[in-house]
Amino acid sequence: MAKNSSAYVCSECGWRAVKWVGRCGECQQWGTVVEAGTPRATLGKTVRAAPPEAGREARPITELSTDAAVHRPSGIAELDRVLGGGIVPGAAILFSGEPGVGKSTLLLDVAARIAGHGARVLYASGEESTGQIRMRAERTDALREALYLASENDLATVLGHIEAVQPELVIVDSVQTLASDQVEGGAGGPAQVREVASALIREAKARGVPIILVGHVTKDGSVAGPRLLEHLVDVVCHFEGDRQSSLRFLRTLKNRFGPTDEIGCFEMTSTGIAEVPDPSGLFLSRSSEPLSGTCATVAMEGRRALPVEVQALVAASATPNPRRVTSGVDSSRVAMVLAVLERRVGVKLHDKDVYVSTVGGVRLIEPAADLAIALAVISAVTDRPLPHELAAIGELSLAGEIRPVLGGAQRANEARRLGYRRLVDADAGTLQRARAMALADQ
Repeated sequence: MAKNSSAYVCSECGWRAVKWVGRCGECQQWGTVVEAGTPRATLGKTVRAAPPEAGREARPITELSTDAAVHRPSGIAELDRVLGGGIVPGAAILFSGEPGVGKSTLLLDVAARIAGHGARVLYASGEESTGQIRMRAERTDALREALYLASENDLATVLGHIEAVQPELVIVDSVQTLASDQVEGGAGGPAQVREVASALIREAKARGVPIILVGHVTKDGSVAGPRLLEHLVDVVCHFEGDRQSSLRFLRTLKNRFGPTDEIGCFEMTSTGIAEVPDPSGLFLSRSSEPLSGTCATVAMEGRRALPVEVQALVAASATPNPRRVTSGVDSSRVAMVLAVLERRVGVKLHDKDVYVSTVGGVRLIEPAADLAIALAVISAVTDRPLPHELAAIGELSLAGEIRPVLGGAQRANEARRLGYRRLVDADAGTLQRARAMALADQ
């Protein structure tokens, strides 16, 4: 039998080592390996288990039923869209997001809507008291008789509440605040998070009750705790938004029951979180007259096409090094577009400050916005506004050619649906021709 020694584990990915090292051998992170206690001695051979009980034996896949994995609507259409149609019984869903983005408010609304149909819902919070949750529920009109609240930090007590209430949905806010007395370390540690998540997921699978776990995030936006947490759950959702904007987006990073390319749109209001079923007009300016330096494009958020307005401002520079300021767009792509404009179209920008931004705080990171950025800059330089009914969709090459983009047909259909009768895309061929088409009859 091997000699017992202290085990060390990485707090980020769960990698184990027999001695302390400064850098994790799996995720290559520095300073994340900490002592985790003494491991149990291992046997030289695994003992074969007894035959499984009746009903748990292996069966042909063609004889199995999918009735237990049917999506059940939550009452919030945008959330159901992201989850693939609703909440699956027995599913483990991990909700992550920065502090103050509205995770607890959204989940309290979900709990109230489900409890409004007579289903029992248990909301266990380790961060707030029941009185604080009650105050927020009054403000958001989430008071329901079938909604049960508990303020607990002990895992065993939460499991006892589940046994007593017999809920049809469990919400735990958050998994980093619970601790088990069977595991050493404080709440939020890798071993505690692993044990708490495993116990709650086992309970959900055994009872066929869906459970939603709220997870904290680190400075870089990833889920705090061991990487194993994201592997244990069935769905990982990330709730994001800008503090200066009321708009919130819900994205799926992992989904065993549906697609991972959907996005839900919400708006933070004084009475809670409100879903935005058609956010088409949120990223467009409200000017009635055409203004120079603006151009509309159609971005893809998941499988949803959203019109976005790009604005550009070009001014004479008072410094030897002109400024290039961007907001909502990739600065490196803007620099490339400006170089293409100067070299292929002859637009002189080397002595001018250029500012490029999007409307509504949306972020464009896809190359399909290249053409809209280029036309907005051209419009700003020439002080000639583009028509309101024009939209530009296309990627620019270094040779000045316009390339087709992914989902071009869907983008074009959405643009026409919103009233953009003139569409400049890859059919224009080159940036010079696109410029002529955009400024025609102006």
